[in-house]
This record gives sequence, C-alpha cells and structure tokens, in this order.
Amino acid sequence: MKAALLFLCLLSLGTTASLKAQQINEALKRSLEPVYKNWRQSMIQKNHPLWKQHTALHRQVTIYNRLVSAYQPYPQSIFKVPFAPPALSSLKPLNINMQGKTAMATYFGEIDFGVGGEPAKNLMVLYFVGENGRWKYDTSDFINLAALPEVRKELIAGNYSYVKQKDFTSNGEIPPMPVKISKRGYIAQVYAFCPGREVKVDINKGRSTHRFQNDKMAQIIIGGLHDGQNEITLSTKALPGSTGQESLNVRVFLMSQTKGVKPINVFEYSVKPEEIKAGKKPVSNKIGLIQITPEHIKLLNIKR
Repeated sequence: MKAALLFLCLLSLGTTASLKAQQINEALKRSLEPVYKNWRQSMIQKNHPLWKQHTALHRQVTIYNRLVSAYQPYPQSIFKVPFAPPALSSLKPLNINMQGKTAMATYFGEIDFGVGGEPAKNLMVLYFVGENGRWKYDTSDFINLAALPEVRKELIAGNYSYVKQKDFTSNGEIPPMPVKISKRGYIAQVYAFCPGREVKVDINKGRSTHRFQNDKMAQIIIGGLHDGQNEITLSTKALPGSTGQESLNVRVFLMSQTKGVKPINVFEYSVKPEEIKAGKKPVSNKIGLIQITPEHIKLLNIKR
C-alpha cells in the first residue's frame, strides 16, 4: 500500500520531475533503483518468478516472442545472456525523470559487464513503466562513448549538457503490448553498425521493430522471415555529438539451425564515409522488400 501511494504521489509530480533544470528527483531515484536491483538479482540467480515480478508485462511478451522466434527454450533462455547486468553502485546518476507512467534513469561511469578487461566510462539509460501502482523494469540502453570522445570528456569534466536533451527525458508513452506469436518463420537477425547514429528498423509492418543507437550488434527478428516478400522499413538520424561522417551498415541475415551452415545475407544497406563526403546522405526513411526464395532455404539446409 505504501509503495502504491508513493507511486501515485510521484505521478502527481511527473511534470515537475521531468525537470527543466538538470536535477535528480531523489524520491523517484529511491523508488526506481530497488526495482532495477531486484531485476538484476533475478538475472544473476536465474529466478523466473522474481524476474516476472519486476519486469514490465509488455517486455515479458517481447522477450518470449524473441526467444521463440529463435527456437530457444522458454523460460530457461531468458537467463542465457553474454554478460551480467551492471551494478549501479559505482555509477553516477545524471538524470532521473518521469512523465506519466514512464520513467528514465541515466547513469555515467565505468560500466562493468563482468566480461574482463578495464571498464570504460560510458552511459547507461534505464527505462521503467508503471503497472498497478508500482514501477517495473522495462529495458536499458548502453551508450558506448568511444565514438563520441568529446562527449565523454565533457561528462568527465562535470559538463552534463549532453544528457539534458530530449532523448534522455521520459515521454510518457508506454510501449504497446505485443501480440504473442503463434507462428514463426525462418530464424533471422537484423544487424546494425551505426556509430554516432540512431537506426530504426521495422520488419513486416510492425511485427518486429528494432532500435539501435551508436551500436554494433544484431537482434532477432520477431516471428522470423517467411517465404516470398517481407517488408522492411529503415530510418536513421544523427545523434548529438556525432560528426555526420560516420559509416552506416544495416544487414538482415537468415540463420540456420544446422551446425556449420553460415548465415545468409538477404538485405544490406550501407553508406561509407567517402560517400557521405561526396554528398550521399543516409536515408531518413526507406521502405524495401526482402525476398526469401527456395534457393535460400536450400542453402540453410532446412528439412521441410
């Protein structure tokens, strides 16, 4: 009951908590951080009931869809991650704000994923949503500042203007509840290399949506790809602090379940620095088609 009252109280402060000046909403901080810590503990302990308790419902369905689309066992595969969720204890909170039933918390410091090596100083953004009077953990963004060295220098020097911009302010829009997939196609991944840029990819009219920020990573396509035509929409924008000259590469791969069979590249969009200097601009919005043919399926060595 006390937690619900605190949540409602914080909602009433939502507009103020979004902050015109860069300040930390301490009450909101005390409410959000235990949620993340409990969620983190659930991942470390591989505790599914605890994970469900602290994870937003729409995120639970999203993760279910992603794992099933990759033909991975559920719920065991929730906890098969390549790194440990970072602790907050060594990080500095820079911007904690809320709007309506959404909240964001941005931290800076040596983010340790437990994979060895010397952690570098980067940004981590945590997202939360309100459900039944309580905050639930949604997702996070890791912002690698290697491609934005000037931003890193400013943050180290105590200039936090970079995290005052709109992208670090909660917008009050709760992500829509996805439909649990009942039919899955061929396993597929979308890959993006986008230093200094944000890339959004939509596969098959909202069935699988993806967002990359200053990333070099791949994500599973929800529902996979099916025979024939699959629609893809691609949008990009430069992030604050970028030069606008960085490379951009987006690819879509079909993945085989047969050991030793390499992924098949079925879509690619790229812009090189020399092309940008020559006047070519990355697309702000591009719609295309991915054609999956019987020849692709033969190469995957899939028995049908």
